[in-house]
Amino acid sequence: MLFRGGFTYTNFLADVLSVFIFVLWFWLLITVFGDLFRRRDVSGWGKALWVIGLIVFPYLGVFIYLISQSRGMAERHNQRVEQARGELRQMVGFSVADEIEKLERLKNSGAISNEEYGRLRAKAIQ
Repeated sequence: MLFRGGFTYTNFLADVLSVFIFVLWFWLLITVFGDLFRRRDVSGWGKALWVIGLIVFPYLGVFIYLISQSRGMAERHNQRVEQARGELRQMVGFSVADEIEKLERLKNSGAISNEEYGRLRAKAIQ
């Protein structure tokens, strides 16, 4: 038994919390490894040192990486999202000019207001 007293509700909650913390750490570890190996600004030696640090100090290493690289992780994630969005637009055949033309027709027919037209046009241009 992990705890004295056998199987109690308190022991069950402690076990559930332990499993939750482990799953959370494992998810963060996969996120950190994914970001680390996609980076182009870190050399192979730098990546190897990060991996060693993450293996030797698992929880501390993940937290240090998240704290020190949080802004860069967010920027790299946004770049990947924009790249995927652009590739999807190319595959589907999305054209900003076509979307603006459709919005013009909707505005002229009265289906959308001028405010909606402005908001949707700005969103399509992004």
